[in-house]
Amino acid sequence: MKARIKTAESRVVMASLYLGTGPLEQDLVDCMQEALESSPRKDGASELKISILLDYTRGSRGKRNSRSMLLPLLRRFPRQMRVSLYHTPDLRGLLRLLIPERFNETIGVQHIKVYLFDNSLIISGANLSDSYFTNRQDRYVLLEDCPALADFFSELVGAVGDVSLQLSPDDTVSVMDGMVHPYQGNRVEFSALAQRRIMAVLNSARARQRVEEAEQAGGAETGVAEEPPADTWVFPLVQMKPLGIRLDEQVTERLLREAGGDAQVYLTSGYFNLTQAYMRLVLGAPAGYHILLASPQVNGFFGARGVAGAIPAAYTHLARQFYSKVCQLRQQHRVQLHEYYRHAWTFHAKGLWYYLVGCDRPCLTLIGSPNFGYRSVHRDLEAQIAIVTENQELQAQLQQEQEMLYQRSTEVCSATFRQPDRHVKLWVQLITPFIKNFF
Repeated sequence: MKARIKTAESRVVMASLYLGTGPLEQDLVDCMQEALESSPRKDGASELKISILLDYTRGSRGKRNSRSMLLPLLRRFPRQMRVSLYHTPDLRGLLRLLIPERFNETIGVQHIKVYLFDNSLIISGANLSDSYFTNRQDRYVLLEDCPALADFFSELVGAVGDVSLQLSPDDTVSVMDGMVHPYQGNRVEFSALAQRRIMAVLNSARARQRVEEAEQAGGAETGVAEEPPADTWVFPLVQMKPLGIRLDEQVTERLLREAGGDAQVYLTSGYFNLTQAYMRLVLGAPAGYHILLASPQVNGFFGARGVAGAIPAAYTHLARQFYSKVCQLRQQHRVQLHEYYRHAWTFHAKGLWYYLVGCDRPCLTLIGSPNFGYRSVHRDLEAQIAIVTENQELQAQLQQEQEMLYQRSTEVCSATFRQPDRHVKLWVQLITPFIKNFF
């Protein structure tokens, strides 16, 4: 990322939950400053533009936070820097006043993770924080020289940024002209305006795609030389339920529903908490499912202070309930749970690999920010891509990635939940049904 920032000529676009405050994150900020200083200038200003989209609640937590990390750049390069802080419209009124700062992000956040440099971009589930750069297992895909896809994600991040709060050099925030305030304005009006703004990006992308397809078809009919046929397709998927956008949910449900009888689906989630709809589809579909989740020791909340420290136990409780349903339905041969463990690491990888009947390499993967849980579907802003490929080299890379993750796992069985460290206290069992939609 540092190398890409330094060589970017026209744009750097970053969307993340937050930017950390350690030395590695400072390195990223320093790279942005260096890039802005060395970029060719036009009318006295750098031609390079940097746009950063973060979540307001997470990015504003504490005295030293994402905002304080970026303010020096914003003050020095106000014409080239844009910092947008998305604030969910669901956190408002008394709710906003009463929920402590540490827990207010449970209501909903900006969760998209896209890192874009000119016409290349990284799609990931990882945030801009030191643990992800060192010992937190995640997934990353670099799409090189894809102007159409880069334009789409640049416009998507820009659209979400437009309906977000804008950070000013004096550390205040404000809404853009013509926009509705996310928590002081009318909830319905904000969501309707935000939906129109973001759907305009999606509809524009669809229109451009139809034009390109028509041009290609016309070229073929007139004998114009064609490019070699494509062997890989990339489909952006967006989920923003608070704003009435459900594309990723619809595609994921259809994929799970239509997985063939001898197909194999490998699904991973750093926080295993499948929605009821996804759970029903996995338990009812004929395909084989291998679900990878974090063991308690590599859960990101392991060892946390206070109530948050009980979250790994809550996930253990949810996993045991799901495993019990698998056993009740006698589906152990078809639905298998695996737990990832790596000493001194945490696990945050999420996604899906799809193996067609009789194939030993995946032809499809989902990669991005969703965790396949309630939050991803109903509360947060999410984006991922579906990569569908016939390219054998790429299929081999995807297979290697999937196998690398599962090699560090062990299969879950009934004895797993009888281990002493898997004991879940009664109070955790009792509150899990009430809080599982918030984590």
